[in-house]
Amino acid sequence: MGNPTRLSEHVRLEVRDPIAILTLDRPDKRNALDGGTVQALGAFFADPPPEVSAAVLTSSGEHFSAGLDLSELTTTTVFEGVLHSRSWHQPFDNIQLGTVPVVSVLRGAVIGGGLELAISTHIRVAEPSAYYALPEGSRGIFVGGGGSVRLPRLIGVHRMADMMLTGRVIDARSGLDLGISQYLVGEGEGLAKAVELAMRIAENSRVTNYAVLQTLPRIAEMGPHEGLFVESLMAAISQGSDEAKSLLEEFLAGRAAKVVRNEGTR
Repeated sequence: MGNPTRLSEHVRLEVRDPIAILTLDRPDKRNALDGGTVQALGAFFADPPPEVSAAVLTSSGEHFSAGLDLSELTTTTVFEGVLHSRSWHQPFDNIQLGTVPVVSVLRGAVIGGGLELAISTHIRVAEPSAYYALPEGSRGIFVGGGGSVRLPRLIGVHRMADMMLTGRVIDARSGLDLGISQYLVGEGEGLAKAVELAMRIAENSRVTNYAVLQTLPRIAEMGPHEGLFVESLMAAISQGSDEAKSLLEEFLAGRAAKVVRNEGTR
């Protein structure tokens, strides 16, 4: 187990080979996101340590993130506002379209920019205290961290519009049903579940993990014929790797674990 270090003032890092655990660490502000935090996350996922095969994104305190630190917007010009929004897009793209699968732990407030950060991760584990909201409408602003692109793909345009127009708050159970999270665990169990999932993901072929992160979201944007062709290319690339050949040989020899039903899945 590695010693915790800091990526920035409000982000802690611990490497537990083969996974990294990143912790939003600004509990007195409900882990509100400032520019330094966003850039630190983006820099890490742009060039993760070579020994890291998967990551967990969690938080200290009772909340994942209450969103953008609004003090950063009070004196900006229109052009500066454009640049501020764009400065969030690349870091969150580095997470979603990077080389390391990311499992996030959602508890308490997951709102505004915090929700935009959460949905840039690949697997989201929620605790019962988690709740989701987009309060931008009541504050005279608009989402700026990629939420208008990512969230409708999870819950639909009409539901996102409802959240923004009415200030509707979605609880953890409803968030699971809508697809905001993929897992709902007991209170205080989120980090352990996320670490378990990240460790499992790290056992996969790096080629396969890369293919999932890079190819699935792009195929979703393609027409069916183009998507099927890209699928064929990626299938050939992945199965042609030495690691894939070794894993297939283990399975055929009866040395690999078989898929069984997990009664504990929620």
